[in-house]
Amino acid sequence: MSELFTLPVLLGMAYSGVRLATPYLYAAIGEMFAQRSGVYNLGVEGIMLMGAYAAFFVAMSSGNLWLGLLAAAVVGLLMGLLMAVVSVTFQAEQGISGIGLYLFGLGLSSLLFKTTMGGAQSITGFQAIKIPLLGDIPYLGEVFFDHNLLVYGAFLLVPLAAWVLNRTTLGLKIRAVGQNPQAADTLGVSVAGIRYFTVGLGGVMAGIAGASLSIGLINLFQENMTSGLGFIAIALVYFGSWRPWGILAGALLFSFVNALQLWIQVIGIELPSDVAVMLPYILTIVALAFAVQRAQQPAALSKPFERGES
Repeated sequence: MSELFTLPVLLGMAYSGVRLATPYLYAAIGEMFAQRSGVYNLGVEGIMLMGAYAAFFVAMSSGNLWLGLLAAAVVGLLMGLLMAVVSVTFQAEQGISGIGLYLFGLGLSSLLFKTTMGGAQSITGFQAIKIPLLGDIPYLGEVFFDHNLLVYGAFLLVPLAAWVLNRTTLGLKIRAVGQNPQAADTLGVSVAGIRYFTVGLGGVMAGIAGASLSIGLINLFQENMTSGLGFIAIALVYFGSWRPWGILAGALLFSFVNALQLWIQVIGIELPSDVAVMLPYILTIVALAFAVQRAQQPAALSKPFERGES
């Protein structure tokens, strides 16, 4: 156990933790916008799988990683809009609709993988770019400033999301629709329009989250490669109390625990591998137990809206 606390291992865990936070941040920030407008999407995991597949297949076929990233965003947008049609226009129960979208993404990504690739393949994904000067800072530079562009983008997304949500007219409309859609409608805000926008945006972010796995972190695609990551991202929205900075804190916590279990297996500490793999999921349950007690969710979350209702 003592080898776990050596400087090289601790730096390795910190570096891995920062990298592994990337898909959590993209998916959770996108889902936060959807929930702040009153719609929760349990289909994030399915969208991530389709985004991961689309990014990998297009990048492998074209040799262009940016084209693969665009494909993931487009697929995510389409699946997000599908969720919006079902939950906003048809006003179906959001939980069941989201589970259906997850199963759709899981099944379709598996089918496409088997028919177009047949087996796991790898590509050269986005490479690390060391930031000048900052990357030369002892220890900190290695941990924080030597990653690929998708990692940097995920962390820059946090202050951007906080600014949009709290400092812009769009953010005010999103928060108003999530808290009191009737009042927002009275003031001329399109409740359906805002919800379509946020759920679509959440889909784009979930697609990019999947791409960050398949062409940014792991550089391959395999069936069900997200392994529950999308559901953890949804839990992070609750853990972070629907705030970007809270989500960042939760994402880092979860990713560091994930990095810990990976390093436990790499070092060969006598702990059953199944127990190590369970650590992030155990943390999810514990965190939610405490987060739900203190969180104040948007008042209209999961509630359909019809004009004229009181």
